[in-house]
This record gives sequence, C-alpha cells and structure tokens, in this order.
Amino acid sequence: MIIYGHRGAKGEAPENTMPGFIHAYRQGVRHFELDLVLSKDGTPVLIHDLTVDRTTSQRGNVGSYTAAELNAMDARRNTSEWPRPTGIPALETLLDQFSDLEHLQLEVKKDTRSRLNILCNRITEIIQRRNMYLTAAITSTDPWFLREIRRRDKNIRIGLVAERKFPKPLNLATSLGCEYFCANWKILNKHTVDMAHKRNMHVSTWTVNRIHDMLKMEEMGVDSIITDYPTSTRMYFDNRAMSLLNLPTRDTRQPE
Repeated sequence: MIIYGHRGAKGEAPENTMPGFIHAYRQGVRHFELDLVLSKDGTPVLIHDLTVDRTTSQRGNVGSYTAAELNAMDARRNTSEWPRPTGIPALETLLDQFSDLEHLQLEVKKDTRSRLNILCNRITEIIQRRNMYLTAAITSTDPWFLREIRRRDKNIRIGLVAERKFPKPLNLATSLGCEYFCANWKILNKHTVDMAHKRNMHVSTWTVNRIHDMLKMEEMGVDSIITDYPTSTRMYFDNRAMSLLNLPTRDTRQPE
C-alpha cells in the first residue's frame, strides 16, 4: 500500500506548506498529494482554495497576490498547529527542496478558463524541464483541464478526481485516457477498483484517516491512499510488514 501525504501532512502540520512536507519527509514519506493555484505573476503555488481567506489572516483571491506576497503570509490559520510562521510556497520551491521524491499527485482546482490555461502551460513546462514524467501525475475534477494537459504533452500522466458515484466517473476517466483514478474512499467498491485496473489505471483514494478504513481499501485492491497522517500511517504499515517477517520493529522518526 502506497501512502500519500494529503496536502503534505495536513493532520500533522499546516497544509500545503514547506514545514508539512519537510516534517513528513523526515519520517520517510516520499509520496505526496498537493493543490495548485496560479498566483498573480503566473507562478503555480501550493494552496487548496482559490482565496487566502481560510488559511491566512489576509483576504482576497490567490490570483490577486504575487508568489512573493503569498510566501510572506502566515498560512497557519484553521489548520494544524505549528510553532513558527510559514507562508504559501511555490511548486518549484518544493521541488528544489527534495531530490528523491517518488511521486506527486498535483491537483488543480477549478478556476476561470483563462487562468487555468496559463496554469496548464506552467505545469507542463515544469514537468518537461525537470523530466517529471514518471514522478508526477496531474489530477483534477475538471475534465477540460485534463484534456488541455494531454493536448500539450501526451506523455504527462493525468488523473480524474472523483467525488461522487454519478455520473459514472470511471467511464469519464477512461474517455480522458487517465492513468490515475483518484476517488473519494466512500464511493469505492471492489468492482470499481477491478474495472479501473482492467483499464490500466492506478486507483488512489482520499482522504483516509482511520486504519480500519485503510485496511478495507487494501482488501479492495486500492493501490494507494491519501491521508492527513502519513507519518503514523507509514509507521503502522512498516511495522506490520516487519512483524510478518518476524523482524523487530523500528522507529523511523528522525529529530526535527
């Protein structure tokens, strides 16, 4: 079972911030899901909402601020506690920080077509320049955006984010040529997982925070889960694997 940190490590540190990613990375997490929105100066930045209202003390659209202004904000509001201020980082700040991430799910939220068109160009350029074809998938609930990514570069992997059972999201993912099917865990069943696998899709599910539910997803054959608590989740699965091998468990945590 592959474990993705949701928005870095949303339940353990401020979401979509560098401290969250660094915290999880130090515990051995190498798979992450994160959200991208376009800044005023055309930079993909890590934030879930189209406004800064929820996670900072500022107000307004993300697109009204430059990447530097967003990075200077304190993004600890309405999220996990953290002792030091931390801003909204650019995607490339994250990529520059780590050289051995195994995979990223880069989720793009719905926005205006003009802004999404620019964001599509920026993400495509970053993946091409950094040769991230095998280490990133662009995901979205917006079929138009996924088609635009595929039109720009057919080798970039894409994934449909499915929130509801209807209208048949797996069929839509198939028609888009998706390599990833990223579904709300509550809408999944074994038949859907099996059908996705027959169509050569990786099945990833969100947001799974209870071990009991993770084990249910594992029984269904889900390939990966996205969780707010990636460090404790990874520790559970690592320790379980070692127990099956009759090996002593080990604490993989490193000092902050």
